[in-house]
Amino acid sequence: MSKQLHLNAFLMSTGHHEASWRLPESDPYSNTKIEHYVHLARIAERGKLDSIFFADSPVLFGDTGRRPSGKLEPTVLLTAIAVQTSRIGLIATASTSYNDPFNLARRFASVDWVSNGRVGWNIVTTAGADAARNFGLDDVPDHKLRYEKAAEFVDVATKLWDSWADDAVLADKESGIHTDSAKVRAIEHEGRFFKVAGPLNLPRSPQGYPVLVQAGSSENGKEFAARYAEAVFTAQQTLEDGLEFYADVKRRAAAFGRDPESIKILPGIVPVIGDTEEHARELDAELERLISPEYAKRQLAKVWGIPVENLDLDSQLPDDLPSEDEIQGAKSRFTLIVNLARRENLTLRQLIGRLGGGRGHKTFAGTAVQVADIIEEWFTRGAADGFNIMPAVLPSGLDRFVDEVVPILQQRGLFRTEYSASTLRGHYGLERPENQYDVVPPVAEPLAVAG
Repeated sequence: MSKQLHLNAFLMSTGHHEASWRLPESDPYSNTKIEHYVHLARIAERGKLDSIFFADSPVLFGDTGRRPSGKLEPTVLLTAIAVQTSRIGLIATASTSYNDPFNLARRFASVDWVSNGRVGWNIVTTAGADAARNFGLDDVPDHKLRYEKAAEFVDVATKLWDSWADDAVLADKESGIHTDSAKVRAIEHEGRFFKVAGPLNLPRSPQGYPVLVQAGSSENGKEFAARYAEAVFTAQQTLEDGLEFYADVKRRAAAFGRDPESIKILPGIVPVIGDTEEHARELDAELERLISPEYAKRQLAKVWGIPVENLDLDSQLPDDLPSEDEIQGAKSRFTLIVNLARRENLTLRQLIGRLGGGRGHKTFAGTAVQVADIIEEWFTRGAADGFNIMPAVLPSGLDRFVDEVVPILQQRGLFRTEYSASTLRGHYGLERPENQYDVVPPVAEPLAVAG
């Protein structure tokens, strides 16, 4: 079989467009309804998608007056969805800045057991002083320091997941031995940020450990992804940017001794699908009319660290914006937004309209065929291994993608027509990781003795 696309559905309450909740079709209370998310998961599973994904942050994000802001804790949400589905992969964000490795490793291993091997962890470091203040800190730690802590966090988590050998559980009723205690090992980790004895209080899960996902595209983020990630969620506006990012991360992965094919690059796309191109543009324009530009202006001013009075909705971006090096938050997203505005000579009002649906991800309004054409071009040209599908409105946007775009991709031989695997690793074509404590080191060759 030829190389196949990987498709993940990035789900967000009533949809990714900030005004989606205002449409007559939308349920503005759906952000806290488990029935809503189970329904979305079943739509994705009907379309044979690889996975669904929930973003998260340990802070009340944005203006509660502008859109549904409350979020269910994602590993709890995934557990509930797991028992109502059978094949779809389940990915959640969890921060390495504001979690403990032991508790987080246990939570994800638990969901992997409950789902029979369908969980993935989107590893983030969490920017923003608001989140820091929820954990007794006055400000966010330095960007580079956050990634150094994240690296040790992942090392500890994988040690904990490997602290039980795969064959540790015997359940031998005759002998009375349930588990071979010699195969349950303390990890005794002592590092710069963490001291963890282990072992984990849960056997090694069906996938060995969750699929490791990463979403940062800064220099530190790309290095982290190349070292650890098995899937990368990224935001790229142009095919040229996508090609460059794809090649860069694959090259970095190879430099770490990894097979570049073992890391899947999935750019985000916000498709607004219409019966005709004109219909799709009308749907997009309807959403844009419902945006609150004054709120968005305040948010951009906060992100850029400049007085809101310096921004005019009907002017282009000011020249005195900070550089990426001066930003301690989401560096790559800052650069993407500024480059988008400057490349297309957008006014602030126009930029806000472009960001309203995808916060910097690629947005596109068109027919199902046109959406499929973009996905195919990026895939066949080597800018993506698949896509992070971000419907502007839910559930209708996911329904249209599954019912109209997926069949086109299937007809073109680019996407599965049936699941061939039962785990998330299987969907992504990833090997189950070896247990690091069971790998036998190679025997050194004896030195030749002259004489």
